[in-house]
Amino acid sequence: MVEYSGASALVESLKREKVDLVFGIPGGATLPIYDALVGSGIRHVLARHEQCAAHMADGFARVSGRVGVAMATSGPGSTNLVTGIATAYLDSSPVVAITGQVPTTQLGSDAFQEVDTVGIFNPITKYVMQPRTLSDVPRAVKAAFYMASSGRTGPVVVDIPKDVQMAKGEAEFPDAITIRGYTPYIAPDLLAIERVATTLLKAAKPIILVGGGAVRSGCSPIVLAIAEHLSIPVATTLMGKGSISDDHPLSLGTIGMHGNYQANMTLTEADLILSVGVRFSDRSTMNASEFATDKIIIHLEIDPSEVDKNIKADQYVIGDLNTTARLLYETVLKKTRNLTESSWALRVKRIKEESEALLRKDTNDFLPPAILRKMRELLPPQAVVTTDVGQNQMWAQLHFKVFAPRTFITSGGLGTMGFGLPAAVGAKAFNPRVPILSIVGDGGFVMTCNALATSRTEGLPVIVCIFNNSMLGMVAQWQRMFYDRRYSAVQLESVPDMLQIAKAFGVEGIRVQSMDELEKAFRTALRSEVTTVIDIPVSPEEDVFPMVPLGGSLKDMVVKP
Repeated sequence: MVEYSGASALVESLKREKVDLVFGIPGGATLPIYDALVGSGIRHVLARHEQCAAHMADGFARVSGRVGVAMATSGPGSTNLVTGIATAYLDSSPVVAITGQVPTTQLGSDAFQEVDTVGIFNPITKYVMQPRTLSDVPRAVKAAFYMASSGRTGPVVVDIPKDVQMAKGEAEFPDAITIRGYTPYIAPDLLAIERVATTLLKAAKPIILVGGGAVRSGCSPIVLAIAEHLSIPVATTLMGKGSISDDHPLSLGTIGMHGNYQANMTLTEADLILSVGVRFSDRSTMNASEFATDKIIIHLEIDPSEVDKNIKADQYVIGDLNTTARLLYETVLKKTRNLTESSWALRVKRIKEESEALLRKDTNDFLPPAILRKMRELLPPQAVVTTDVGQNQMWAQLHFKVFAPRTFITSGGLGTMGFGLPAAVGAKAFNPRVPILSIVGDGGFVMTCNALATSRTEGLPVIVCIFNNSMLGMVAQWQRMFYDRRYSAVQLESVPDMLQIAKAFGVEGIRVQSMDELEKAFRTALRSEVTTVIDIPVSPEEDVFPMVPLGGSLKDMVVKP
C-alpha cells in the first residue's frame, strides 16, 4: 500500500470527495496540510481573514449546492471561523471546516495557539471531529462530508492535531460510511401525505409558504407544480426567496418584518398555510400567537426538531422534501383537476393591486427601491446577488426580483454583518462566468472589506454596490421610530472613503449620484476584469418600509413613514 502522512491522507480524502477548491489561511498548526496541497490539483483561495474564508465557503456552497471547504490554523485561526460557521449553521449551509490543532501530547496544556476547538464549535455545527491517529483521518473526512451534505445540511468541523498531520503510515479510504444514530433520510408517511392532500383540497383560502429548506433540497419546481395545479398563491421566507420566480403570476414575494405588502396581507387572510422547509422564525411570523389564528398549519419538513418548535402544526409530514413534495403532487393529481378562478384568487388579485398602488407612489427618484429595480434591469436573469445585513438586505428583499433558486444569497438566521462581500467572492469562485452582485451597507462592508484583496489577487471580480448613508442604518431607523430619534453609536461620519478603500486594494471605485451615472458604472463593472466598488450615497434618514414593529403581528404592518 501507498504510505501517507496524515496531511496527505487528508488531501487525498478531499480529492475523493471531488473537492477542487478550498478557502483559507495557513498557520503553524496547518503547515503539513498546506505542504500537501502543493501540486494536489486542489485550488486554494487565500482569504485575508478566517471569517471571510468561512463566508466564501458558505457562498460557494449556497450557489453550487456542493459542500464548501474552509481551512484555518489552531487558536485564533479557528476562533476567527466561528462567526462564519455559525452563519452557515443557522442557515443550514453545507460547509466543512478543517482546522489545525496543537499536537495530541500538548492538548489541555494551554500550549501556544491552543483552544478547545471541539467545545467551541459543538453548539454551532452538526458535528465536530478530532482524529487522533493517521488512520482516523480518511474516515473523519468521509463522515464530515456525509453529514454536511445529507439530511438537513449544515457545517461540520474536523480538527486535526499537528502530530496526526505529520504521522506516516498506511491509510484506508472508505467508499461509504455509516454513523450510529445518524439517519438523515426519513421516508415520508404515505397516510400523512394522503391526509394533507385531503385537507389542502378542502381549504377555501390556501397559501403556500416556501422556506430555505425547499431551496436546499431542490424541491421548488414540484412545489410550484402543486401551486399551479391548484391555483394557490406562493409566498416565501427571506431564505426561500428565489424558490419561485418573482415574476410568476402566483408569486407574492416574501413575508415577515420587512415582507412584501401582498405577501403579509394574503397570509393573514388565508385559512390554510402549506409550509415547505420553513422554520417559522420570529422575523417571519412576528407575533407567533397571532400568526396561526384561525388557520390550518401544514408543515412539510426534513428535520423533526423543527415541527411544533415555534408554531404548532395541525398536520405535518417529516421526510425528504423532494420525495414528500413529489408524493403530495401525485396524490393531489389523483383527487382533482385544475381549479377555475375562485373568490380567493380574486381577493389575492385585489391585494396585489393594492400593493402595486403603494409601489407606484415610490417614484423613480434616486432612492434604494428604484436603484435596485434598475440593477435588476441591467443584470442577466441568471446573475447571483448576495446581500449584507441591515437596510440594504431588506431593500434587496423587497425590490430586487429573483428568478431562480440559489441566486439570492443572504444571512438570514444569524444576520451577520460582513457576510455579503466574501460570500460573493465564494460564489464567483464557483461560477466565474456569471455576474455576481453584492449589495452591502457601508457598516457591513468595512467589516470584511479585506475580501477585496482576495477578489483581486485570485481573479474573482464581483460588483459591490454600497448603500452609503454614513450610518448603521437599521439601528438608526429603530432609534428614529422607537427611541424618539435619540441616536446612540450609529454615526459612521463618512469614514472611510470607499473609493480610497477600493484604490488601496487595487480594484475599481466609482461614486454615482444619479440613475444615469449608476447605469454607466454598472455597464462598466460588467465588463471589468477586476472587482468594481460602486459607492451610492443614501440619505441617513431613508427608512425601509413596509415594517412590522416588534411585538406586532403581520397585519400590523406599517407601509410608510
